[in-house]
Amino acid sequence: MGNDGRQVLVCQYVNCLRNGSAKVLEAFLEKPLADVTIVASECQGQCNMGPTVRVLPDEIWYCRVKPEDVPPIIAQHLNQGKPVDRLLHPRFHPKF
Repeated sequence: MGNDGRQVLVCQYVNCLRNGSAKVLEAFLEKPLADVTIVASECQGQCNMGPTVRVLPDEIWYCRVKPEDVPPIIAQHLNQGKPVDRLLHPRFHPKF
């Protein structure tokens, strides 16, 4: 799976910021990828699970993301097309 115009939205709203989303955004910006746009987003409505990271057009939602989670998201999801299970938001990706 290629990177075909993906966007990574990193919430920068109040609660996510309080939980360290500025550092998460920095970590993504430090490792630029071709055809992947990193976006400092407004609230994504998941304040209790922040920092929230959403990958489009994949519609993969990650929750409680820390800066050290960024390299696995880049390596495993953005480069290999395999979401990082341990970070998946349970509301959007329930475990069966």
